[in-house]
Amino acid sequence: MDTLIPLPEYPARGSKVAFRDAHILPGGQVATAIAACQQWGLSTRYVGKVGDDHAGRLHRDEFDRLGVEAHLLIAKNCKSQQAFIIVDDTGERTVLWKRDKRVALRSGELQREWITDAKALHVDGHDTEAAATAAEWARASGIPVVADLDELYPGVEALLKNLDYFVASRDIPGRITGESDLRKSLPEVHKRYGFRLTAATLGEEGVLAWNGARFYYAAAYCVKVVDTIGAGDTFHAGFIYGLLQGWPLQRQLDFGCAAAALNCAGMGARGGIQGVARIEELMAGGARHVRASVAGT
Repeated sequence: MDTLIPLPEYPARGSKVAFRDAHILPGGQVATAIAACQQWGLSTRYVGKVGDDHAGRLHRDEFDRLGVEAHLLIAKNCKSQQAFIIVDDTGERTVLWKRDKRVALRSGELQREWITDAKALHVDGHDTEAAATAAEWARASGIPVVADLDELYPGVEALLKNLDYFVASRDIPGRITGESDLRKSLPEVHKRYGFRLTAATLGEEGVLAWNGARFYYAAAYCVKVVDTIGAGDTFHAGFIYGLLQGWPLQRQLDFGCAAAALNCAGMGARGGIQGVARIEELMAGGARHVRASVAGT
């Protein structure tokens, strides 16, 4: 659960700053991606764990409202994961978060059928053990596995070896390989783990991907940014949506970038999720940021 605090600029150390308002909104990497896919007409299922608090109930109510099949396990006498997010007038955000270990989903709490009758599995790295187990089950059933990794959590190797589509934050490929140049680190990670696709999201610079034969690049779209919360999550949703439609890779990446950009024009992780028609409208005529040098391949 995110508490958004808009400010004109990031506060100086030791200062006392009045804020305009505060907004309590649902978030989460996979949860936000699932919410977007559901709104685009896919049938979705979410598996996770929350505390027995008001935030946990809000999550359940929101999934019910959207029509998501949610399997929310409850950690007793425990708070759900929470974040306090400072958003300045440029739309950039600073996240302060807390997560009780008791809300970690464990492998033994999963039911195999939650995973194996899907058409795609999307995981993040927080609950690494459970994510690795789910990915292994999915791969054994021929189900493509997509990962959104913004950190290299303990035990992540067991997850990496069962991924198909590795779409990570900008710095993750370099941290795995020790090579800062994405044009070198993406092919190296791809080769090491045998992914179908290896990609890095680059914020307002878009996304760079390697499919084993060539690079693909999609520039970010220009919008009036309210905040950047949930941009990466919505990109992953767009990528998965395109994957399940059987679109060419370039169209998948462009759709993800357009969906992410529009979400930045709304407040919170899910406040700017738009319909497929609006996303395609932006793709057809929207201005894009100047091509980044990282994509000059």
